Amino acid sequence: MTRSTASDIGTTSTVTELPEGWVEMILNEALELIIDHRGKTPKKLGGDWSNSGYRAISAKTIKNGALVNEEQMNILPKNLYQKWMKEEVQRGDIFLTSEAPLGEHMIWKSNEKLVLSQRIFGIRTDKNKLDPYFLNYFIDSPYYQHELKSRESGSTVTGIKQSELIKTKILLPPLRTQKRIAAVLSCLDDKIELLREQNKTLEATAQTLFKEWFGRYSVDRPEELPRGWRVGQYSDITRLSSGKGVKKSDYVENGKYEIFGANGSIGRYNDCLVDEPIIATGRVGTLGSVFILNDPIWISDNVLISKPIESYFFYYTYLILQSFNFLSLNSGSTQPLITQTDLKSVAIIIPDKNMLEKFDIIAHSLFLKIHFNTTQIQSLSKLRDTLLPKLMRGEIIT
Repeated sequence: MTRSTASDIGTTSTVTELPEGWVEMILNEALELIIDHRGKTPKKLGGDWSNSGYRAISAKTIKNGALVNEEQMNILPKNLYQKWMKEEVQRGDIFLTSEAPLGEHMIWKSNEKLVLSQRIFGIRTDKNKLDPYFLNYFIDSPYYQHELKSRESGSTVTGIKQSELIKTKILLPPLRTQKRIAAVLSCLDDKIELLREQNKTLEATAQTLFKEWFGRYSVDRPEELPRGWRVGQYSDITRLSSGKGVKKSDYVENGKYEIFGANGSIGRYNDCLVDEPIIATGRVGTLGSVFILNDPIWISDNVLISKPIESYFFYYTYLILQSFNFLSLNSGSTQPLITQTDLKSVAIIIPDKNMLEKFDIIAHSLFLKIHFNTTQIQSLSKLRDTLLPKLMRGEIIT
């Protein structure tokens, strides 16, 4: 096969040659439009955020290719929308964060009209040259991540300007090949998304069941509790402890175990702190995030570890934590903080053993399916991450 050499590809990735038909191109040459309203605010347009209108997407609401923290999205009133969004978002546009952090991105698959707000670009490709789904995957490639990082600037907070973004280089196969590559990766992502949606439904079912069985009662009305039930403290059903910190310099890139922080995985390590199912919740910084962790893992010191005293307390404990108002326990001054002592003393309802065992049987079947789905998600994600750089180098599909 005849190959052409990219001008400086050796400095931007491990690829040294391009497959036949692939070209290196400046991003701006393959775009129809960049929407950039990062400096706009409602007050600059003579108004303010509202309770109704159009949702505003910002850097804090994009993570891992999806919308997050949707409940925190600002709403722009309709009378300001046309002033703000001279060019409207379309299905197939790519949202890319410009800083804090740089490089988070997602492709918009809806007809909903969004407002592009702080630290975010809207990218629309010239579809005769660049398939948007291919670009959305190409952004994750080592080649393009290097391109972004090499053009970021700033001292305290680093990011990329539009003038630098449009100069970044991309590697383009023929359009037909772009679509084939995107189809392979989209198939995996669609399966992952389906499993995630199943997990949301299963967890919602468990929460509904919890509310139906236990939600009608209150710690403030102990006289209404069924016979054998009582009001107690969180410490009556759970042993509570904190994780242990690991210096970032001690992280191991391919370590055997995850390091789990208040927002999820933060690295790898070769030792595990717990090797039994536990319930974890954020202790510092992020309050109210609650996770069931089944596999051996290292727990960071900004996380509280709950180990139910009896096995039939496990899912009850998890759903109790899901219903807590953690902000009411906040004792931090510079950042949110909850202490073991405060959580241990929270008043809770403790049903009788028979009721808890019945609930545990049903909840266990739901969360067992969630765990199975999560394992599949991890396997599919690993396969996707393995395929992506190979596909972007033209090693599999040409």
